[in-house]
Amino acid sequence: MLRRYRGLLFTLGRRYSRRGLDVDDLLQEASVALWRASGRLLPLGAGPQQAALAWRVARNAMVDALRRHAPTVELPEGFDAPADDTTLVDELHAQVALLDEPDRTLVTLQLQGYSYEEIADRTGLTVKNVSVRLTRAKDKLRKHFV
Repeated sequence: MLRRYRGLLFTLGRRYSRRGLDVDDLLQEASVALWRASGRLLPLGAGPQQAALAWRVARNAMVDALRRHAPTVELPEGFDAPADDTTLVDELHAQVALLDEPDRTLVTLQLQGYSYEEIADRTGLTVKNVSVRLTRAKDKLRKHFV
């Protein structure tokens, strides 16, 4: 299976290696993830469903590895944390509350840190539909703040 998706792994590895980690480290992470998911992959047979799932597993493994190894940034000396002025945050939440129900739920989930894939799993929508709806909701919110 690793030989079958070698090109896919290298393509993803090169794309994500620009963000910090070495290609070899990312390929190793993806290979381990594919091995762990082999119970779900092998029954699908060598077809488009297996390729799609392999891509998703490899991509998620690489993104997770990048998140684990994200560099930290030192704050300059004398940096003061902002005061507890939550005016903008309160205003944002007020504007989110005014959105229609599906958009309000999607924006709230994204503000809580969920990825598009996780939001799609929770809401039953497709990832593309989540993306489109969130873009439109953000445009509505942006109009209020600009």
